[in-house]
Amino acid sequence: MSSTAELDPAPILKYLGLPDTYEPSPCTAPLDFLHRHIRELPPHLLKLFSVNTTPKQRTAIPAIRNRRLKYTQSNPPEFALSSAKSTWATLWEGRERPGREQAQEEKEWAEKEFLGDGKQQVGKLGSLLGVYEEERESERVRSIRRQRAEYIESLPEEDEESDGEEELVTQEPLPAETEEGFLRLVKERFIYGFLESIDYDKVDWDERWDGDLDRDAEERWFDDEEEN
Repeated sequence: MSSTAELDPAPILKYLGLPDTYEPSPCTAPLDFLHRHIRELPPHLLKLFSVNTTPKQRTAIPAIRNRRLKYTQSNPPEFALSSAKSTWATLWEGRERPGREQAQEEKEWAEKEFLGDGKQQVGKLGSLLGVYEEERESERVRSIRRQRAEYIESLPEEDEESDGEEELVTQEPLPAETEEGFLRLVKERFIYGFLESIDYDKVDWDERWDGDLDRDAEERWFDDEEEN
């Protein structure tokens, strides 16, 4: 969210037939405004709120949490295990060496592309490329983890005074040690607005993810999360 960006309330208020003096204002109180009107606005107008709200802040809106949850349940490709491990390496704390899957893909590519040059030579080339790819991925993951550790150390201490709802939004989950726990952690961070390198706008402002999930179903999911 850009600090210099400003939301133009005119098209939003005009669409809803509201006066310019309407409160809560979409400019100064966007979350309160969205609480009241998110289901009344089309996606192209909802996207305007991306300039004055963050994914983390929007977690306070039940309709948006609901959309994110429905999206994770649709099995999107970015939440597939191999893709998620590569994109959010700092959350993967399992024993598997980083880059193993990428190395296997590199080896298979070499064997397929150079099949006419002799199987023995191709096998050696594929293995060599696989090793190089594994080393590159391992170094990339180590670099990401170092940057993440430096970032965490640079954060100021947070004020201990906060209400229950604010704690729900701001507490970050810990890294996972198993594949199942890792995928659940990635989805949990996405729902709470903490996940980086993902497009929240395509979910938060898209009414097709409203679905049939009711509040009770949403609460059951989060109850299960707390038990785990």
